[in-house]
Amino acid sequence: MKIDLHSHSTHSDGKETVAQIFQYAAEAGLDVLALTDHDTTAGWDEARTEAAKHGITFVPGIEITTKHHGVSVHMLAYLPDPTYEPLIQRLKEVRESRETRVERYVENLQTEYSKLTMDDVRATLSEEGKSPGRPHIADAMVNLGYFGHRNEVFAGPLDKGSVFHIPSDGIHTVEAVKLIRAAGGVPVMAHPMARAKGDLVITEKHREHFIEVIEAGLAGYEVHHREVGDLAREWLTGLALEFDLVLTGSSDYHGMTGKDNRLGENTTTLDMLKRIEAQGYGSAIQWA
Repeated sequence: MKIDLHSHSTHSDGKETVAQIFQYAAEAGLDVLALTDHDTTAGWDEARTEAAKHGITFVPGIEITTKHHGVSVHMLAYLPDPTYEPLIQRLKEVRESRETRVERYVENLQTEYSKLTMDDVRATLSEEGKSPGRPHIADAMVNLGYFGHRNEVFAGPLDKGSVFHIPSDGIHTVEAVKLIRAAGGVPVMAHPMARAKGDLVITEKHREHFIEVIEAGLAGYEVHHREVGDLAREWLTGLALEFDLVLTGSSDYHGMTGKDNRLGENTTTLDMLKRIEAQGYGSAIQWA
């Protein structure tokens, strides 16, 4: 069974509609797909319809922006209750914070890319009222002719080491994990230690920080992901075995013309998906 537990649509920073994603998922031979748009459940109803149309099992999810000891941590929330008011309110606050961050980014970027405006960024949004993020800045810069592809922008001015970088606020990671659990969801850390490759040095402080999140209720790690290096994957797998956590694999798909990630390039075992299902009670997997 081919299971991909991380994808994004135009409801957040993906380049394709929910209908397009499930069409491509069917063509890629996926049996199970989770829709995990950033800080929103807006695409879930469409996903249920499209999944049924293609005979694909749908896993409801969200990718929540969090922060832990000054580091941005993305938390995948599987099967939470989308009507749980504390979760709804915090997600709304995160979306509002993201727009403020984008405005600050644009101000910084204008010192070198003078044609860029917030109107250019908002023009890339697929629907009115949706909050913009860094991918929309990247798309605006491509549209203005500064770069040829979104990836080039992320490797340049939107890189976390760039002078233009604005740190994200986000919910504290421990709070997010507890909130997901309270909503009946299952928290799995997305692409932990992403992009930390050969220069990664794992210390006792790393262990302390990760155990703090485990003790708050973390269910597992997304270790099979193109941005998680071999050293990080090996260490995190050991930690997961020590604490009996779930290990997942996903594409983190953003569209054919978004990131290079392709549906099904990394997958999760059925056993791990069943473990997630056993822990979640806020919403249900729609089995094909």
